[in-house]
Amino acid sequence: MNKKTRNNFILHNASQLLTLAGGPQRGSRLGELGILENSAVAVRDGVIIAVGEFGDLQRDFPSFSQLDAEGRVVMPGFVDPHTHLVWAEDRAGEFDLRLQGKSYMEILNAGGGIISTVRATREASLKDLIKQTRKRAHQAFSHGTTTMEVKTGYGLTFESELKQLQAILELNEEGPIELLPTFMGAHAVPPEYKGRTDAYVSLVCDEMIPALYQWWQDHYPQRALPFVDVFCEKGVFDLDQSRRILQTAKNSGFPLKIHVDEFESLGGARLAAELGAVSADHLVKTLPEDIEVLSKSNTVAVSLPGTPFGLNEDEYTPAKALIEKDAILALATDVNPGTSWCESMQFILALACRKLNLTPAQAIAAGTINAAAALGQQHRIGSIEIGKQADLLILDVDDYRHLGYRFGINLVSTVIKQGSVYPVK
Repeated sequence: MNKKTRNNFILHNASQLLTLAGGPQRGSRLGELGILENSAVAVRDGVIIAVGEFGDLQRDFPSFSQLDAEGRVVMPGFVDPHTHLVWAEDRAGEFDLRLQGKSYMEILNAGGGIISTVRATREASLKDLIKQTRKRAHQAFSHGTTTMEVKTGYGLTFESELKQLQAILELNEEGPIELLPTFMGAHAVPPEYKGRTDAYVSLVCDEMIPALYQWWQDHYPQRALPFVDVFCEKGVFDLDQSRRILQTAKNSGFPLKIHVDEFESLGGARLAAELGAVSADHLVKTLPEDIEVLSKSNTVAVSLPGTPFGLNEDEYTPAKALIEKDAILALATDVNPGTSWCESMQFILALACRKLNLTPAQAIAAGTINAAAALGQQHRIGSIEIGKQADLLILDVDDYRHLGYRFGINLVSTVIKQGSVYPVK
């Protein structure tokens, strides 16, 4: 995509301007799009400075250039709050195995799954890792994702985890998509620690997390610490091991995220709420009593419908139960090489409408303002409000309900990131 820099402009002539104003949407509020008609957005130096009638904005900002939406939908850029974007090679062979009846955990226990990607990622150079990841980042951006969380977790040694982290940070500097890093040294137990999970947990807690903190302070002292995440799942890290890792990270000031209840419920959702995690993700097997606890907290419940879809499973996050209990529900792609190679939030919204029974409006809110909350960034991105970053999309449709209704194609015609305009088609 060729960037067209417009430092100061007014975006006007939208059929529907979806503002998503008012902060993260809990429970029955989910789906309040804040639709304005015959309205415009004024952008100066990458920031939204006014939302209102086009004529009023023309009068107030006469020197600004104009960007015509041509009667199409304008909305906030998608925020993808859970991805594993940085990896080497692929796992196409495992797709065949799953179609032959092998389960995800069977493949993992046989040395495949995450571990096969760990081997490839350890062997890849930083340059090659960046090259492979750049393609996926550009795919996501062209489909409307303007901000994306990205995890490490395919290294499982500090050196290899740091290599992934460096790839994330370098690609973020390169842009145009904004990448927010998560350290996930506890994504799996590496082969050299097979049968010695507690010893690996000690390595993560006693060596990796302190080393990460020091490295970050040495290189990015002015920047917020990355998230720390753990895969709380039977056969990976149990509840006590997960608690130890997350508590160690929290004690050093790292914000927390956690993979929970994907295949079995271990109580990870409750742990997320207890420790004040920013988000609890997957939530396929979460028990009603844990939904109750999670919903009373500020921890965002992140559903990843691409993963059960990719695994050809029938069970998805109980989104309606979460909404009924007043949870903050968000959506993410979980893009990864094994279970959900999908860079498109548009497709995730379509899945959410069909598999989680969300309306298009609910899915849009879950993929924008609530997804921003799942990264602690709702004050900065996820909606069209004065003072927020100018991360906007122009869709090639005149009704927002085409998101969710249609799938398999890209409905984004233009991406605007921090005021820079990128025509997609």
